[in-house]
Amino acid sequence: MSAEPHEKSKLFGLDHLRAFAITFVVFFHYQFFGHPGWVNIIASFGWTGVDLFFVLSGFLIAGQLFATVAKGEAIPMRAFFIKRFFRIIPPYLLVLVLYFSFPLLREWGHPSPLWRYLTFTLNFGLDLKQYGTFSHAWSLCVEEQFYLVLPLCFWWCVRFKTGNKIIWVFPALFVAGFVIRLFCWYYLMVPKLGTDAFGAAWNKFIYYPTYNRLDGLLTGVAIAGLFTFYPRVKTHVNQFSNVYMLGGLVLLVPAYFAGTPFQSFSNSIFGFPMVAIAYGIIVAAMICPANILYKAKSVVTSQLATLSYGIYLSHKIVIHVTQAQLTKVGVDRDSNLMMICSMAAVVTGALLMRYLVEKPALRLRDKVLLGRLAKKDVVRPIVSS
Repeated sequence: MSAEPHEKSKLFGLDHLRAFAITFVVFFHYQFFGHPGWVNIIASFGWTGVDLFFVLSGFLIAGQLFATVAKGEAIPMRAFFIKRFFRIIPPYLLVLVLYFSFPLLREWGHPSPLWRYLTFTLNFGLDLKQYGTFSHAWSLCVEEQFYLVLPLCFWWCVRFKTGNKIIWVFPALFVAGFVIRLFCWYYLMVPKLGTDAFGAAWNKFIYYPTYNRLDGLLTGVAIAGLFTFYPRVKTHVNQFSNVYMLGGLVLLVPAYFAGTPFQSFSNSIFGFPMVAIAYGIIVAAMICPANILYKAKSVVTSQLATLSYGIYLSHKIVIHVTQAQLTKVGVDRDSNLMMICSMAAVVTGALLMRYLVEKPALRLRDKVLLGRLAKKDVVRPIVSS
């Protein structure tokens, strides 16, 4: 959810997917506030919006690194982490400041200890019943942990000239996910079946930990690797991209049934990878020029895609405050009017974050990167002389 698409990829399939993903996520979370009854029907599968973000993020970030590996160049580690820092941290810190400075903004429960947010370890041992505030930061923790390790893997690849062999690591990790989740289910969840503690334990031991939620990220990375090192694969997918896109949509149907009910054995073991593969097929199809949606420009999806990170970070605060204020003037929490007002407020909040925090941070990032390049240009002639 935090990876910016490359400008070329903005034409335009990935924007449609990012817009869909953030809309799906917001609908899923909206059902935990006051909401019209029909929202439950649409929102029940909305948790998969995060998995779509994982696939997109894995593809976008790994694609840049694979391109570097394919050229045999050194991985620009500092530049990589500078880009990630200025993209992720400023708006994230703003939301943390709001949550910890103004308790009335908290949607439910208490925030986890601050150090858990700052170290991106919130998703390990998260007790949702007690620490419900800003709990959706768990997915950001998964991404940041993954991207701390990923460039190191690529550095190793370049350093020891293992080349395209690295892509076979990711399917192995994908398969390992089955084994880990089976272990977690039988040793951590089965003893709690039928008890009141089951739901919170499922989130804590199955849904949130990084080692159980790598399916989407690994799928995205695998697509980037295949398209980089095996161009025939990309050519084939491009030729039949519309068929693949339809196939991915069809695969979401059994994935839905495997993922329902949400906190179940079938979802824990099979639902996660099925969702990741289905979305992966759709992503692979929609990044191909032959796809019917590749150049289908939409102002709506483009704007939602641009605002998706800000929406993800702030939407619970905004919905909570909007409903609290509008109920004071007689608007029913469960009404369609309340939902329309809440969604408008969510977009407005993300716009403010975009122009007051994100864009200035990105401009500062560019200055830092340009400064590093300028410093290199100054140093090189001195060294060579």
